[in-house]
Amino acid sequence: MASDLTARLAATVRAARTERNMSVSAFAQFAGVSRAMISKIERAEVQPTAVLLARLSSALGLTLSELISRAEQDRPRVSRAGAQPEWTDPVSGYRRRAVSPSAGGPVELVEVCLPPGARVDMEEGTYAFVSQQIWVLEGHLRFHEGDLVHELDRGDCLQLGAPAPCAFVNPAQTECRYLVVVAKLRT
Repeated sequence: MASDLTARLAATVRAARTERNMSVSAFAQFAGVSRAMISKIERAEVQPTAVLLARLSSALGLTLSELISRAEQDRPRVSRAGAQPEWTDPVSGYRRRAVSPSAGGPVELVEVCLPPGARVDMEEGTYAFVSQQIWVLEGHLRFHEGDLVHELDRGDCLQLGAPAPCAFVNPAQTECRYLVVVAKLRT
């Protein structure tokens, strides 16, 4: 049985797709995902990975945080620590907590915990319409940005450059915790 958040994400993806008058086929092609997978996600039959959710949100013109926030029932301006939605990637164990209130705004704060040895790859299209900074709170993060590799330790902050394929890697034996600041670019 699907978790409550998985079911709400399914409904949110379906609603966002239909708001844009996109067929399942067109959405699947634009997101680079099979029609069958789109159907499974929209029926809450599978829990999508971080990479898959990033592809879907990008194809919908949303940030990952916006997609998850839309799945929330209410849109308060205060985001209480105990009520902040947390999502775990079933493949990598990557945990993502939406810190910002779901009321929306031009900036989003996302806390990420990356387990030891974990790697999460993101395609360049994921970052096409946002500006991001990564601030390491604990541990060590190896961030691949195209051909560049950034070694980031506690307190280090990186402004991402032009969209490029990226990888978040934790080469350490301890968890890495970092904050991602996302600003949606005006289109």
